[in-house]
Amino acid sequence: MIRYLVLMLCLPAVSIFPFPLLASQHKPTPQQQEISIIKNAVENFIYSNTATLSGQVIANVDKIDQHLSLPKCPELEPFMPTGSRLWGKTSVGVRCNSQSATWTIYVQAEVNVMANVLHTARSISTGQTLVHEDVTLQNVNLTQMPDGIFTNAAQVIGKVATTNLTAGQPLRPQMLRAPYVILRGQKINLVVQGRGFNISSEGQALADAAEGQVVQVRNKSGRITSGIARTNSIVEIQP
Repeated sequence: MIRYLVLMLCLPAVSIFPFPLLASQHKPTPQQQEISIIKNAVENFIYSNTATLSGQVIANVDKIDQHLSLPKCPELEPFMPTGSRLWGKTSVGVRCNSQSATWTIYVQAEVNVMANVLHTARSISTGQTLVHEDVTLQNVNLTQMPDGIFTNAAQVIGKVATTNLTAGQPLRPQMLRAPYVILRGQKINLVVQGRGFNISSEGQALADAAEGQVVQVRNKSGRITSGIARTNSIVEIQP
């Protein structure tokens, strides 16, 4: 009996678990997509698609949940969701469509565009013609500005204010008009130009008009017609 026990103690230890089960505990898990790579893809997408905008583009991509678990993608595909644009607060989609992984997520971002915009440098009265001293440039975020702002002084110098303006206002098209070249009640020269002929007569303007605007006039016989306002008190009439 003693000899039998000694023999048992000398035998090598054997696991009570089968080998296939042990192997399954070490089965490799699929690689996960790095969140930082997704964020970089979104930033690159924004900058490459806003390169033609005037001004300095600054893209701020929101933090992506670090606990987000996605299979690693061999090629990320950023895209713009329907109805979105790369302007102000926006959303950029990122998808993966490969044999190894298929998924889509949406990343929040903010696209700011900094540029110099014309503002009034001082108070301006209705009917006042703007000169260089009336305007100044301020660097602002275009995504927070109204549509139709001016960025070049040449766009407003010589224009006339249509309303009273206070200092510091961004200038917009509805605040200004072109100067009148024809005034209501003014005597004008009616010019009819055609191929090979030119006829001129006198008339009277029935409204104010800027260069190139259509204006109604009354000729000597009392007939009312329309023509194109020009400088030097001329109204052109197409035959």
